[in-house]
Amino acid sequence: MKQFIDQRGCQVRIVFGEEASLSPTAKHVWIVCRYQGKWLLTNHRKRGWEFPGGKVEERESAVEAAKREVYEETGARLEAVHYLGQYEVACQQETMYKNIYFATVKELQQKDDYLETAGPVLLESFPAAVAKDERFSFIMQDQVLPLVLAEIVRKGLLAE
Repeated sequence: MKQFIDQRGCQVRIVFGEEASLSPTAKHVWIVCRYQGKWLLTNHRKRGWEFPGGKVEERESAVEAAKREVYEETGARLEAVHYLGQYEVACQQETMYKNIYFATVKELQQKDDYLETAGPVLLESFPAAVAKDERFSFIMQDQVLPLVLAEIVRKGLLAE
């Protein structure tokens, strides 16, 4: 398990592995997506560029939520979804748990409405200083992103 304090002063814990969990009832998902050799993000209207994610709805599994959120925010249909782990953000009186997934995209469709986002963003690579790049959401600016990218490489998932 890795732990750190994020830029908002919140305690973050992250674990990796197929059985890794900090909470059996995580109500949020975060999906790191690849499409045709590029990173697929969404442009959140308030926060900026980030990987798709959101809440697990009632009577929905976390994987179903991941697939739905990616489609709603980017228009992408997924072909493979891999559970990587989970992270916890404890801030003041609230604690949130997110399942982390890596997904490969089967197809990217143009949509009329991307809900709270302005649609997909495709990146060849990340800039060296994501944490200082104002285009990126605060969600992308702590240690979770580099830890998750390292786990994806460790598991050999980029070859898909």
